[in-house]
Amino acid sequence: MKNLKKQVGIEAAKYVKDGMILGLGTGSTASFFVEEVARRVREEKLSLTAVTTSSVTQAQAESLGITISSLDSIDFIDLTVDGVDEFDPDLAGIKGGGGALLMEKIVANISKDYIWIADESKQVDQLGHFPLPVEVVQFGAELLFKKFKQKGYQPSWRLNFEEEKFITDQKHFIIDLHLGKIDNAQRLAFELDQTIGVVEHGLFINMAKHVIISGENGIKVFEK
Repeated sequence: MKNLKKQVGIEAAKYVKDGMILGLGTGSTASFFVEEVARRVREEKLSLTAVTTSSVTQAQAESLGITISSLDSIDFIDLTVDGVDEFDPDLAGIKGGGGALLMEKIVANISKDYIWIADESKQVDQLGHFPLPVEVVQFGAELLFKKFKQKGYQPSWRLNFEEEKFITDQKHFIIDLHLGKIDNAQRLAFELDQTIGVVEHGLFINMAKHVIISGENGIKVFEK
């Protein structure tokens, strides 16, 4: 899949124009986009203001010579390109497999154009096969875990490489919900939004304007 991810990362970089305020996404596919943007900055002398969606992406971008600005120093973003873990025909998606869903959603929310990039395996008829990440505050997290279990959401703790609870850039935990299928994403999003202790969830609805995927038959672009 790496070759497909690289193809779509390079394709998405064609949308980047000189002078843009650019949002850089997180994940294995987005990393190829960042690499291609860095190449264009070097070779075409593009002038960009860039913001990132995670400490991992910031480290990568800075190592490649992309100057990073603080999100608080800007009012909007012209274009953000990010990966997606699953998306349906309505371009609703699940994100947060890399643990950066809160920052990703904040950046997406102020982006004039928001593009997802993925290989064709991320295209689904119905959301829910990919576990839904829910970012929660540490205080009372066990109570939330029990609540999700009682609802039949089959929760599991996101763990790090040491098999300890994964901690996000904002010092929160992530509970992954293994739902199998989501019959009403809007309703579930509203429920999670209203749940005390939940900081953010990985349902991204009515946000992406384009999805670019790569597959054995080449590049396809879906538009909202």
